Amino acid sequence: MKRLLKITLCLIGIPVLIIFLFLSAVGIYYYRVVHVRPGNLKVSVLPGELGRWVNPFIGTGGYPWVCGNNFPGAALPFGMVRLSPETASILLDRRALNTSGYFYGDNKIIGFSHTRLSGTGATDGGHFLVFPLNAGSSQNEERKGPLAHFSHANEIAFPGYYAVRFSEPGILAELTATQRVGVHRYTFAKGEPPHIFVKITHALGKGRSREGMVRILPAANEIEGSVKTFGTFSGRYGGITVYFVARLDQPFSSFSIWSNGKTHPSQLAAESDDLGADVGFSRKEGKQSIELKLAISYVSVANARTNLDAETGGRDFADISQEAKASWEKQLSLIQIEGGSEKQKTVFYSALYHAFLMPTLFNDVNGDYLGFDKQVHRADSFRYFTDMSLWDTFRTVHPLYTLIAPHDQRDMLVSLVEMCKQGGWLPRWPSGGGYTNSMLGTPADIVIADSYLKGISDFDVEAAYQAMRKTALEPTPKQARYSGREGVEHYLKFGYCPAELMEEAVSRTIEFGWADYAIAQLAKALGRSADATLFAEHAAYYRNLWNPETQYFQPRDTSGTFVEPFKPLLLTYFDRDGKYTNDYVEGSALQWRWGPFYDPEGLISLFKSREYFVSELDAFFAKSDAKMGAWNPGPYYWHGNQPDLHAAYLFNSAGRPDLTQKWVGWILDHKYGDDFNGLDGNDDGGTLSAWYVFSALGFYPLAGTDRYQLGAPLFKEARVRIGENILAIIADKYAPQNIYWRKAWLNDALLGRTYLQHNEIAKGGTLRFEMSSEPGMK
Repeated sequence: MKRLLKITLCLIGIPVLIIFLFLSAVGIYYYRVVHVRPGNLKVSVLPGELGRWVNPFIGTGGYPWVCGNNFPGAALPFGMVRLSPETASILLDRRALNTSGYFYGDNKIIGFSHTRLSGTGATDGGHFLVFPLNAGSSQNEERKGPLAHFSHANEIAFPGYYAVRFSEPGILAELTATQRVGVHRYTFAKGEPPHIFVKITHALGKGRSREGMVRILPAANEIEGSVKTFGTFSGRYGGITVYFVARLDQPFSSFSIWSNGKTHPSQLAAESDDLGADVGFSRKEGKQSIELKLAISYVSVANARTNLDAETGGRDFADISQEAKASWEKQLSLIQIEGGSEKQKTVFYSALYHAFLMPTLFNDVNGDYLGFDKQVHRADSFRYFTDMSLWDTFRTVHPLYTLIAPHDQRDMLVSLVEMCKQGGWLPRWPSGGGYTNSMLGTPADIVIADSYLKGISDFDVEAAYQAMRKTALEPTPKQARYSGREGVEHYLKFGYCPAELMEEAVSRTIEFGWADYAIAQLAKALGRSADATLFAEHAAYYRNLWNPETQYFQPRDTSGTFVEPFKPLLLTYFDRDGKYTNDYVEGSALQWRWGPFYDPEGLISLFKSREYFVSELDAFFAKSDAKMGAWNPGPYYWHGNQPDLHAAYLFNSAGRPDLTQKWVGWILDHKYGDDFNGLDGNDDGGTLSAWYVFSALGFYPLAGTDRYQLGAPLFKEARVRIGENILAIIADKYAPQNIYWRKAWLNDALLGRTYLQHNEIAKGGTLRFEMSSEPGMK
């Protein structure tokens, strides 16, 4: 019996031990991969004075489900092209662990593609994957995609530039960009004649592409073509066709097309669902550099060529990279800071950089763009933007643009209205050429109202208002491409979203209320007093879900009964079948407890007392996980989560600004870093990054209004460019330990409150704080 037991234990123990050793080896290897910092690669291009503080690798790694989903590649502010490497994992060669295509924990690069979203949970883009190869590379590599091992020690990136050196096959890859053109420079060491491979039917992650078309034009040193791609978002509206023209700076010595698993030497054109092109060059003595410029368009090949000529004609890689650097220096100089540690400066300017990567400029240089009606339109007095993560960005990103980039924000508002005119409704999460219907609520209402209240009025506000009003008061037809406010008829009938008639009932009620509040403010500004009263009433509906017994927002059925059982600390992510959390979105009931930021006094009044509110909110932060990007963020404060993103600023309205200052400072210190894991969750189109920018300056927007809540400045001085004016933010008695302020002055007038109105700073001025290590106002 003992012998049998020993044999059994051996049979079980040996495989377990092997698995343990294997996983340990993988873990050690992963540790070695991610604990190498980029930046030491010697290249001829240097960052700008402010660009040197930007680390594009921030938010590219961590646990995949809480990764920032940023990318390190080359792009201009709001660029149509975001040219970046795509990577494959240590095990199984899995791709898109980061939805932007580049995951810091990976050790292989499969190529460089031109499109992606920034910081989102959606995997879309990956158009026209380019990879440099040597003549000795196998056809199998081309068909399946090359996998070149790399080390972060051989990488460098800063605004508008990315480079990596592959020891095998001995190639330096450098990337830069214009708005609509990705510019590559590949330097080959001695060896086989160089080749450049372009995969036409490529898509990020598990996306798919079909209807690929390619033509090789040897006399012009060009490749042109198109493909239709179906990603996370583009697949929801039937796919999107993207066109390209690639021009190389040297004549081809050979070329071939591969299609459906077969290589066709010297073939000039093909159409296929599995398609790529390979061009070869004559071997030269010593190192050999080849430049490729690839322009895209969502309208036509002809427009892609026009984009190429207009944005890169007569200029080489060195010229274009300098222009990209200058473009980013201009953008980053909108805010200049003094004081702070090197880490804080890096996090700040990296955040400002990430906040300007998306939305996406979508029109060609001639103004043509693909509209939501699938027709080609022309933008003649504005730039047309898409890829707006509005459920996220209405909170921080668009208020930041309204403050420091109002011309960009104005064009985004015009774009939203054009989407409405062509597609029938204001979108919630417009991407590419259509509605994605991602997330919930009608955040475009909040973005538009917020901007108008702060002085941006040069757009068709009447068309926007009528669209907002219609969606808020009528069900959207079931056959519509836009899902609207799902369940709005029940919301209007019962004064809340009933749990048995719809999903996400609590979250929808709160989000509908925030949008209604914004509409009420806009209606008041437009002189629609009856509407202002109506929507103000709707904005208070969230209170109907407050359970005074549990002191939480809790789902109710049509009879008014609160739904049981109730588990306020359970995250939606750990309740896979939604048995207990079906009425909440991306968070716990505890995190949604602080949702109605737009009505802080109303929210506070629901609690047993103001003191109880403060104690509960304080505990919400005190019990949260101090680690950044934790694998399980827990039910308490989670900075990577939209519903509670504003929560620290609620202390102001409860009469405890010292706790706002304390916890905002804690978030700045603990939830942002200067490495690959430097964000607490998805950046969501710059949402977390813009939060840092505002909070480091010392104030934060109450979206949908013209008001900002005061925090405390992180730096000794900041100079914020607002149009032609400068807002100077000065911290007297500045010191790292002085996280509180005792007094604040606006233009030498003492502030006896903890908020600002937009019109008070719109023309610049001076905001001065007297800092202290001890709490001031209580």
